[in-house]
Amino acid sequence: MNIHEYQGKEILKKYGVRIQEGIVADTPEEAVAAAEKLTADTGTTWFVIKAQIHAGGRGKGGGVKLAKGLDKVAGIAKDIIGMQLITKQTGPEGRKVNKVLVAQDVYYPGASEPKEYYMSVLLDRALGKNVIIYTTEGGMDIEEVAEAHPEKIHREHVDPAVGLQGFQARKIAFNLGLEGEAQKEMVKFVTALYKAYDETDSAMFEINPVLKTSDNKILAVDAKVTLDENALYRHKDFVALRDFNEEDPLEVEASQNNLNYVKLDGNVGCMVNGAGLAMATMDIIKLSGGEPANFLDVGGGANAQTVEAGFRIILKDPNVKAILINIFGGIVRCDRVANGVVEAYKKIGDIRVPIIVRLQGTNAEEGARIIDESGLQVKSATLLKDAAARVKEVLATA
Repeated sequence: MNIHEYQGKEILKKYGVRIQEGIVADTPEEAVAAAEKLTADTGTTWFVIKAQIHAGGRGKGGGVKLAKGLDKVAGIAKDIIGMQLITKQTGPEGRKVNKVLVAQDVYYPGASEPKEYYMSVLLDRALGKNVIIYTTEGGMDIEEVAEAHPEKIHREHVDPAVGLQGFQARKIAFNLGLEGEAQKEMVKFVTALYKAYDETDSAMFEINPVLKTSDNKILAVDAKVTLDENALYRHKDFVALRDFNEEDPLEVEASQNNLNYVKLDGNVGCMVNGAGLAMATMDIIKLSGGEPANFLDVGGGANAQTVEAGFRIILKDPNVKAILINIFGGIVRCDRVANGVVEAYKKIGDIRVPIIVRLQGTNAEEGARIIDESGLQVKSATLLKDAAARVKEVLATA
């Protein structure tokens, strides 16, 4: 589950990570009030106005601007709030900005030049260990750094059984070229960052940039945080951080029906039980000349209600020209799924796209008979190659 920058920073601050202070605002008037409070609390007189969307590259898209004085805040906030912000990560359609973060200016003059770094914490699945990825090339896309200067990217693996050790935090500070007070501050920063990642059961913490200020403070200027939805039962307060405005409406509806759904750009909707079978089904669709319109896993307990919910979600995609239902009857019987398909079809009514149902496993023959005798515009298949042939057939006439 992705959360906004200001929410990620609030989590970091609770764990002792120094952050660029800021206040979220929904309107230009709230932005001005936030700036006034920041001046009172931090003494800052310049402010960074940052669009709050679940995507990176906001600055390049015009979603991050510097207000050189309180009198500039309202105008900049008005320009950003409500804009359709387009970045590399939003796609060409962009994302509507509903709120901004008014943050203190941390690039103030001092004894030395400020310096930006990149740092992230995530799981290295291949090794079964957490890994801290960091580089001196902060403020840039990590993919660009990896391509142009792979030697500048460092990795520090952490055994989850023992946690981050002191020597590892010091090694990171050393590799970043820090010394003296800045080195000590970076050790504290890394230690607190890893603790925040570990204790919140997060999937990723990405700080870009991590800033060394001109007076050697180390702080998080940005925060991209992905929480692990499977661990939300242990962090019930995190559930309220979810912003449904930032998610695809169909994916939200699917989650509310306990379905695993990801919208894609194809023309054949698919409904399956099991992630592995879903991937195979998507391959079959492509081999048949189509493109998968979605990933939809109804789980092992598919019934009339879940099938109906899946139908409704798939049919809301105007690009769908056919639907392939591919169910392996292990935990759930195929005849039960077939009855669910027939019941859902009749309940929804007026389904204008052809449906192919491939059932295999427990009571597969009985399930196929139920489909064939239903009198509905639903075609059954037993083998994957049969399902592929039917998909190709219906696409040819779509």
